[in-house]
Amino acid sequence: MKNIVIVGASHAAIETIVSLRKLGWRDGITLIGNEDSLPYQRPPLSKGYLKGEVNSEKIALRPSDFYQKSSVNLLLGREVIEIDRKSKLVKLDNGKHINYEKLILATGTRPKKLAIKGSELDQINYLRTLKDVDHIKEIIKKDTNILIVGAGYIGLEVAASAIKQQATVTVIENMDRVLARVTGKEISDFYQNIHAEKGVDIQLGISILEFDQHKGKCFALLDNGQKLNFDCVVVGIGVEPNSELAESADIKCHNGILVNEYTQTNDLDIHAIGDCSNHPSFIYNTRIRLESVPNAIGQAKTAANYICGTKQPYNQVPWFWSDQYDTKLQSAGLAHDYDKTEINGDIRSKKFTVAYFKQGRMIALDAINSPKEFMAAKKIIASSV
Repeated sequence: MKNIVIVGASHAAIETIVSLRKLGWRDGITLIGNEDSLPYQRPPLSKGYLKGEVNSEKIALRPSDFYQKSSVNLLLGREVIEIDRKSKLVKLDNGKHINYEKLILATGTRPKKLAIKGSELDQINYLRTLKDVDHIKEIIKKDTNILIVGAGYIGLEVAASAIKQQATVTVIENMDRVLARVTGKEISDFYQNIHAEKGVDIQLGISILEFDQHKGKCFALLDNGQKLNFDCVVVGIGVEPNSELAESADIKCHNGILVNEYTQTNDLDIHAIGDCSNHPSFIYNTRIRLESVPNAIGQAKTAANYICGTKQPYNQVPWFWSDQYDTKLQSAGLAHDYDKTEINGDIRSKKFTVAYFKQGRMIALDAINSPKEFMAAKKIIASSV
């Protein structure tokens, strides 16, 4: 019997299984995940799950009986340590080998780690897994001093969640504005003001030199001479693609695993999908690696279609979202290298958009509490190729 092996228990992996079965794949599917938990959604971890509004059952991608009904050989708590391309086998950390007809890498990303003195202290946390968040949840209480390093999506979402639990929150960012890597100044200023109104202390253009502990008290020494006490640090300074497994098998990688428009690597029997993959974008005429659920789902469908005999090139408009307090940000496209912005709506009412243009063409749009405008922008950006 033919067997498809999927490495990584993620949105991309589950969507691949669903799509394969819908498209008529009747042979074997093996899913290998390195966590003990059933595959779950990661976006709620820094939001509803951290705030205690949803439990682990609510964020499961599928109920436990889904895998049996879909005839999936589910291997949890296992790591793939080697790909043997010649024999078409993967080797597990328990010494077992599993054969594949097609191999799909959905290995995702891991948090970038701080490389400064004291970064090994027990109070320094990274948010990626259920276990990570369960640990952080135990710490965050009323008046707990939370220090967040990085003012990207994760950092600001954790800040909003911690404020709701009446913690004292400080955010340190070495760039000159929040969300600087993903959006324009207007949106950055908007979110900085919202967090300030809620009591978050945001300090920009500052870096941490070291962490230390003295007589049971922890503190961070900043490059402006400040010394900040903390009970817990949450680091959100970006992620790195998990591409080492692919690299060790001589699969081409550069900022992720390189794939074509059908998600195939340089080994045409091996696909890579989701956050770990670097794919060609015909919309932006360049290669991109995206960290988003829509991208993971779209690439999963493309891979499943190709394996089942239908060529459906992947070329979706990138889109993202972030929930902070009572505000939803929906972003269509990539706000990079633009030469003009246009604001529509009322910033004070928290319902507005910022469109980004390059040479007269809309390349991205940020929508604050404006879902209709967001959907319209996706269509405009897609049609402008």
